[in-house]
Amino acid sequence: MIRIALLPGDGIGPEVVAAAVEVLGAVCRSHGFDVATHTLDLGAERYLRTGETLPEGDFVRLRDDFDAILFGALGDPRVPTNVHARDILLGLRQRLDLYVNLRPVALWHESLCPLKGRVAGSIDMAVVRENTESLYVGIGGTFKPGTPDEIAQNVMISTRKGAERLLRFAFGLARQRRGHLVLCDKANAIEAAHGLWRRVLRELAPEFPDVRATTLYADVACMRMVTHPHEFDVVVGDNFVGDILSDLAAALVGGLGLAPSASTHPGRVGLYEPVHGSAPDIAGTGRANPLAAILSLAMLLRDCGQPGAATDIETACADTVRAGLTTPDLGGTLGTRDVTASVLARIRPRPATPEAAAVPAPNG
Repeated sequence: MIRIALLPGDGIGPEVVAAAVEVLGAVCRSHGFDVATHTLDLGAERYLRTGETLPEGDFVRLRDDFDAILFGALGDPRVPTNVHARDILLGLRQRLDLYVNLRPVALWHESLCPLKGRVAGSIDMAVVRENTESLYVGIGGTFKPGTPDEIAQNVMISTRKGAERLLRFAFGLARQRRGHLVLCDKANAIEAAHGLWRRVLRELAPEFPDVRATTLYADVACMRMVTHPHEFDVVVGDNFVGDILSDLAAALVGGLGLAPSASTHPGRVGLYEPVHGSAPDIAGTGRANPLAAILSLAMLLRDCGQPGAATDIETACADTVRAGLTTPDLGGTLGTRDVTASVLARIRPRPATPEAAAVPAPNG
């Protein structure tokens, strides 16, 4: 039994999570495994109603009672400070110590790549981003705000523990892929924090002789992703650099509507989410692209011991895109439900067995 917490959140989040749950039901029936889902009321509506962001009781349930979290999106114009998003999403990453942020990137159709001459399959990389350190730890502040003498500061944190555990994960992933890892940083300008990453890389490399480990400055990496994207296999960066490079990589294959992600700590509950945001301008219009959420579900199932179901979902999504059955952000004319239906129609059926299970409805 896989226990999944659903956090639909704000904007288009509930729409894309609902699409992913439909696909979850299909692969449960197809592959014959059991899933229990439960929806938690966390997001702008609850914050506006009660003032709560992530109550301790809900955090404990997410930590202790589930195998994985399927997340929608957070962000609502009625909460301009985005305090609820910070407390819920960043709070879960920090409090659960979800230090790996994995973003797979693959080109399924040449029409989706803004670069000339790129064909399907010519871009296939995985961006591994450290998820708990760097500039995003919230250390810093301002002095004399609003005056001509104002000073603003943010502190970049890099730890040996953080660098080593993420690089070990990336080396292992490279072994499963094409055997090439590239660390991207600004060690020439950020000598202490990013220099630590390079030292740890050199120390670990002899343990992985089958992986070719190289380094690139982040600005050079941006250029080469545009000019030579086929060279990249596993891309590693700290929280700051990884954030930037993962969005650039996604833009090469169709944008954030095809960008799933996993935030994990091996052995603990993981968080899986599309990275496209809440898109409040199209919420409720039926135009949201559900594919990133569905692909995030595939990542969840692979990590929860269902690689066959994950592969079926990824293949169905790829075939849907190749057939041009997409939402407007990918050049298509379909809505959320039609794209979901196309994916469902491509889930490979398997012989029915008495043990075949269906996914319960949310809160079931």
